[in-house]
Amino acid sequence: MQENKNFRIKRLRGFILLSLIIGLILSFVGALSIGSVKIPVDVVFKILFNFPGSWQESYKIIIIEVRLPRVILSALVGSGLAVAGCAMQALFRNPLASPYILGISSGAAFGASLAIVLGISFGTGIFAVPFMAFVFALLTIFLVYNIAKVGGRLPMENLLLAGIAIGSFFSAQVSLLKYIAGEELRSIVFWLMGGFWVSSWDNVIIAFPLIVLGIVVILFFSRDLNIMLMGEEHALSLGTEVEYVKKIVLVFASLITAAAVSVSGIIGFVGLIIPHTMRIVVGPDNRILLPSSCLFGAIFLIWMDTLARVVIQPIELPVGIITASLGAPFFLYLLRRRKRITGW
Repeated sequence: MQENKNFRIKRLRGFILLSLIIGLILSFVGALSIGSVKIPVDVVFKILFNFPGSWQESYKIIIIEVRLPRVILSALVGSGLAVAGCAMQALFRNPLASPYILGISSGAAFGASLAIVLGISFGTGIFAVPFMAFVFALLTIFLVYNIAKVGGRLPMENLLLAGIAIGSFFSAQVSLLKYIAGEELRSIVFWLMGGFWVSSWDNVIIAFPLIVLGIVVILFFSRDLNIMLMGEEHALSLGTEVEYVKKIVLVFASLITAAAVSVSGIIGFVGLIIPHTMRIVVGPDNRILLPSSCLFGAIFLIWMDTLARVVIQPIELPVGIITASLGAPFFLYLLRRRKRITGW
């Protein structure tokens, strides 16, 4: 009986993952066809796979140079934030944790604002803001980690408190830069809202290896995260190197978050509501929760960005506004639902 139950659970989880993969493929194609210029789905397929056919030359430019890097980047950021949020919730054993809980977003915001106000430019100038955001995001986690650690241990309560303090400090500096920004204030505000309007293949090249590497490493430690959910002492008794796992997962979750924020600005609620949603669907086992959150996070942000592009054409909304507007009430619904569900 137990074997049949386990088999049904595995089959259901496999079906869910397969459905999410198909959903991601369809989301890619759908997002590429939707916009101010409507492009038929069959034409999208032909252009992507270089099939012979006749279409307007502008269609190929729109898909390959404008929409494709944007859709790929939104999928990367969505999947990365979802996995990082899921990992943070497992580390802190708190479903309210998010990728930004350690102040990484505030550090990145300060770096980006500094680049904008000072007019820092590297080469053509397109790398300045994401580079500074990434550097200061990493600096933030470095400061938080070194403040929080006690000897060779990393108490999670210390980590949380240090993250709040450092995040508050950088938030104050962002406010200072906004106060003195002058004409650059608009650029800072737009970056802080989060969006993909400046997406390019350069941004994809920057984000892709960092986010994918971080996701792969965290997936590798999914079993250890499951054990740590039962408590650090129990995990130690089962042979898990708790401090090592915490450091590795923390570093790569922070790397993902830093890379995502550097190319998209601050997009809220993705790393919070996606793990919650998938936990309701597939359960708390990180071996299935992490990959399903990864796929659903990509699907979610692709469609949120598509909505941001078309909802009030020709003006484009920052996607961070949409994710927060939809995410906050949905999160409240999940909190109410969670009261009726056993476990976390």
